[in-house]
Amino acid sequence: MADDLRGKTALVTGAAKRIGRAISLALAREGANVIIHYRESAAEAEKLRAELDKHGVRSWLLKADFDRPEEYESLIARALDAAGSLDILVNNASIFPLNRLSELTLRDLTRNIEVNAWAPFVLSRDFARLVGRGKIVNLVDSRTNDFDWAHAAYALSKYVLLALTRATALEFAPAITVNGVNPGLILPPPDKDESYIERLMHTVPLKRRGSPEDIAEAVIYLLKSDFLTGEVINVDGGRHLREYGDGSHHN
Repeated sequence: MADDLRGKTALVTGAAKRIGRAISLALAREGANVIIHYRESAAEAEKLRAELDKHGVRSWLLKADFDRPEEYESLIARALDAAGSLDILVNNASIFPLNRLSELTLRDLTRNIEVNAWAPFVLSRDFARLVGRGKIVNLVDSRTNDFDWAHAAYALSKYVLLALTRATALEFAPAITVNGVNPGLILPPPDKDESYIERLMHTVPLKRRGSPEDIAEAVIYLLKSDFLTGEVINVDGGRHLREYGDGSHHN
């Protein structure tokens, strides 16, 4: 049976831009209130809030830097204080730095794990402790089906998030469902232009890119389901069916 999202309240991390923005708008279209988490994108967060208001839902802005434990460790409590209730957590925020295994440092690895896996886990654990029931969706990555040789620390951190998605699905059942979405070729990295995407479209069996809305639709599907947990959906045009190679084609 599909769950009605109207009147529910969702915290979306990294909500101000890109995929997080699309997820927030999709939630608003379903009638859900949205807590917009951001780190530095205050102007974009305010703009998103104005767009959400047009859908007749409530929204709040919360700032937190996931490089600072004191900021993400308090985020669920601050979200509850702001909105009064919380039903949904979407762990979307991440970093995506370039580094190959040959140049990987412990600091690279620990920072990526902290931002991309540990902070989402802390938020999920606090959600379970302070809220006690609801739904969590983690944005993982279709690269977890193989390896991203150009973004080694990022890839390793997403393996950790994938494992935590499955572990917390068991740990938090039956009151909380935990699922994931593996985005594929959707947007270029913030420091790249559209040619980055165009060069890689041949690696996708469907021979095209996806859109942030494709990811948002998968998130909504998982949030509406009452009988899915521990599931990770590949939204990547079939790219997970192919090996990524030995690294020689990724730069």
